[in-house]
Amino acid sequence: MTVADLDKDALRRKYREERDKRLRPDGNDQYLRLTGRFARYLDDPYTPVTERAPKTDHVTVAVIGGGFAGLLTGARLKEAGIDDVRVIDKAGDFGGTWYWNRYPGAQCDTASFVYMPLLEETGHMPTEKYAHAPEILEHCRRIGKHFGLYDNALFHTEVVDLTWDETRSRWLIRTGRGDAFTAQFVAMGIGPLHVPKLPGIPGIDDFRGHSFHTSRWDYAYTGGDPSGAPLDRLGDKRVAIIGTGATAVQCVPHLARSCAELYVFQRTPSSVDVRDNRPTDPGWFASIATPGWQQRWLENFTANQTGGLAEEDLVMDGWTDLARRFRARLGALPPEERTQERMLAAFEDADFEKMEEIRARVDAVVRDPETARGLKAWYRQLCKRPCFHDEYLQSYNLPGVHLVDTDGKGVERITETGVVVAGKEYAVDCVIYASGFEVGTDYHRRAGYDLTGRGGTRLSEHWAEGMRTLHGIHVHGFPNVFLVQPTQGANLISNIPHNLTEAGRTIAVTVRHALDHGYAEVEPTARAEDAWVEFLLSGTARLLGSADCTPGYYNNEGRDAGRKSWVGVGHPHGAMAYFTHIAAWRDSGTFEGLEFRPPKGAA
Repeated sequence: MTVADLDKDALRRKYREERDKRLRPDGNDQYLRLTGRFARYLDDPYTPVTERAPKTDHVTVAVIGGGFAGLLTGARLKEAGIDDVRVIDKAGDFGGTWYWNRYPGAQCDTASFVYMPLLEETGHMPTEKYAHAPEILEHCRRIGKHFGLYDNALFHTEVVDLTWDETRSRWLIRTGRGDAFTAQFVAMGIGPLHVPKLPGIPGIDDFRGHSFHTSRWDYAYTGGDPSGAPLDRLGDKRVAIIGTGATAVQCVPHLARSCAELYVFQRTPSSVDVRDNRPTDPGWFASIATPGWQQRWLENFTANQTGGLAEEDLVMDGWTDLARRFRARLGALPPEERTQERMLAAFEDADFEKMEEIRARVDAVVRDPETARGLKAWYRQLCKRPCFHDEYLQSYNLPGVHLVDTDGKGVERITETGVVVAGKEYAVDCVIYASGFEVGTDYHRRAGYDLTGRGGTRLSEHWAEGMRTLHGIHVHGFPNVFLVQPTQGANLISNIPHNLTEAGRTIAVTVRHALDHGYAEVEPTARAEDAWVEFLLSGTARLLGSADCTPGYYNNEGRDAGRKSWVGVGHPHGAMAYFTHIAAWRDSGTFEGLEFRPPKGAA
């Protein structure tokens, strides 16, 4: 169906209706933290804790977080000749989200060649276009070994306090294991997907069957293992899974083949496009893996996916498809008609066309018409994280799989023996929570500590009206601290590691400059920080997670947080514009906006 055949006004009304029925005043407050009897979900089932004496020493750089953010930053620091680097993580090894998320079917949904960082440096060839979790976890360990990051790492260690010592120009880091050591510089790469959340469903404490969160998959109960062995202990079990986001899309097919009965409780369906995964051909890979290949692929993917200039599409996937459609429509407009209004209309047309195809795919795959109706996503593709899978929709054709669509209302309550929707109880033996992680909550809440900077100011106070940074990396009032994350930088959500790659490079160059010139402190000026935030807010309306989207973590669960929401953006001219800007900023060697200070008392 072409755009000309669509009733666009009717589609807009349908999108608004579906959004409105899901709006709720509590926003992120609808979710629960894992406390009380649910605190066991936070235990590490993979690596035993090793006893050690508390650390009271000093390091040049402390890196908080052992996922991609910490690994990339640590790697770039090591490449810059800075060997005294300590990585700290609450997990038992490197990996971040890939350490914890070992549910069946877990894999990346952005092509491995751009998603898995430092492939060229470590000489690794991804085995598939979309690598599965065990390979990604092993690659994290490969990075740690390759760059010597295991040597001084602290695992099973959570930072509980970070305070700036103004007299010595260093950070005092305290942890839950009694550590109290100092670092001249601190890089924080805590990531957005490490604090599991539960839906705030009445009666959630009452269930007497088995339950777990997908980030702590209980293979002792289900059978199987992270490598894909069958879940052979579920053959007589009635299982409920609550949530239908990216995690459920990946693990539902495995549950569907294993359970006696599987009930999938859905508030809002995901858009599920074709994944078309396939093994990597070694001959083809050898032909592309020439010097600088991964950086070229990163830039090509970002240019294609975010509307930049690119003569070809190297990745060719669902992420770049929407952008290709948009560029085709934009190219058909005469230059004098390329106004903001016409560009937004062209984007909307491309999105309408794409989403009609995704909804048509549901009808083509799912045999039961009522189930198919419930699985159709009525919103723009980028309102929620797009999903790609070749077995999820097919799972609903199996006789023991039941979609329980709540029509946007969510689960009514949980009893001792089951899950209730619209007054009907579904008796189950096990409840699996595919309810994701805290994303829109305050930074210090997710970090587990609140930085105390210059003059005793806390980061939560500095960010009381919303995040404030220079380039998404530096924060005024907090010397020698660097953030490793996408917001207020490129804000490229389709491929987070590209953001982290550029942040890691920037941090390494900055630290190297400070050390080479004997500086004790580096900090952005208030003027530079203010100017950057003002620049960010000069952009047009967001196409990703805008206010008219159905609620989700892209738009703060549909709740307007005022200025805090407005500043959660990226470069107003797009991700490639930011990457170009930050590379030029690094290469200039002038570090515009930063102030470097010598040791106190130095001439």
